[in-house]
Amino acid sequence: MDLNSAFLLCCPICKEQLSVFDRTMSCPNGHSFDIAKEGYVNLLRSNKNGDRIGDDKVSARCRRDFLNKGYYKPLQDYLKSLFAQCHGTLLDICCGEGYYTSAIAENPGLQVYGFDISREMIRLAAKRGNTACFVANLAHIPVADGSFDYAVHLFAPFQEAEFSRVLKDTGRFYTVVPGNYHLYGLKKLLYETPYLNDEKLPETNVLKLQSKTKISADIRLVSQEDIDAVFRMTPYYFHTSMQDKEKLNCIDTLETKIEFVIGEYVK
Repeated sequence: MDLNSAFLLCCPICKEQLSVFDRTMSCPNGHSFDIAKEGYVNLLRSNKNGDRIGDDKVSARCRRDFLNKGYYKPLQDYLKSLFAQCHGTLLDICCGEGYYTSAIAENPGLQVYGFDISREMIRLAAKRGNTACFVANLAHIPVADGSFDYAVHLFAPFQEAEFSRVLKDTGRFYTVVPGNYHLYGLKKLLYETPYLNDEKLPETNVLKLQSKTKISADIRLVSQEDIDAVFRMTPYYFHTSMQDKEKLNCIDTLETKIEFVIGEYVK
């Protein structure tokens, strides 16, 4: 799928439907947005340079390279299989560099859209193919009301009203949060008293929790580069002292469990 068939995108300024002409998306009111050579469109309303919002090039490529090594493939495989028999439209909210999005999009019955606030993440996601990719803010998703049969949301802030708005009345929403023992081996190395994750799924007023599934696996990180990469992908990176961070400099292999909880919601 490419932007030529991305008929659900709306102008972020006036909310009218966007259409494609040559290398531009435009609305009936004359607002236009260039399609980048990689095939994505920037629909983020901001005066800031798009490359300075969200993850930068180094972080985005570090994440891509780590995921491409297959450490989180159990989650990718689960999400792909979850939609194997599904038909319709799917939105990946805060899709990052598209590791999970592109796998889901391999299912032939789906039209898959993915967006992120980071232009560099979306550059990389667009290169993976199969997905209509755009830069946007999850608080103001530039798509029509009731557009999507499915939406997925991994490790990102929760905006219930906006997520509900983009779903059809029969739509289903899937969110992923860390399980109790996700990366516990990393935390045991870093902290004297490591804690378990609480597995708390988002509390909602509009969306109703239908089911909950947990998947887990044991992985072995085989280089200091990979250990540093997974650490940078976690909130721990921003809340860990320099003294504790330096513990990672002394190892080049790490065994740990990965664990994810997937919540399924209906409107």
